[in-house]
Amino acid sequence: QVQLVESGGGLVQVGGSLSLSCAASGGTVSNYGMGWFRQAPGKERELVATITRSGDLRYYTSSVKDRFTISRDNAKNMVYLRMNSLQPADTCVYFCAATGGGGLITNPRLYHNWGQGTQVTVSS
Repeated sequence: QVQLVESGGGLVQVGGSLSLSCAASGGTVSNYGMGWFRQAPGKERELVATITRSGDLRYYTSSVKDRFTISRDNAKNMVYLRMNSLQPADTCVYFCAATGGGGLITNPRLYHNWGQGTQVTVSS
């Protein structure tokens, strides 16, 4: 099974930007649809963005559309999340996840491989 490790989180001011990376090992990331999820304390984990195996299709939750960009480099076994115009509401732990399903998978229950998460904190 593929193992995932996120990096790139940190503290940023309102309106700033961060880029998260997800490194995959133990498997070929091109075999997986990939997603970024986030979770705030006391809240359920929510989908942020997903991307198909080839990268031809992307989906974003409405609150991040036009601010975040998901991308992937299958040759490097990497998935990325570029986050612009960050707001305090974006403060969460961000998780990278992999699914064997085809197409755009938005149901977190269909993701079976998860990273440990990286903290993003947006200060006002």
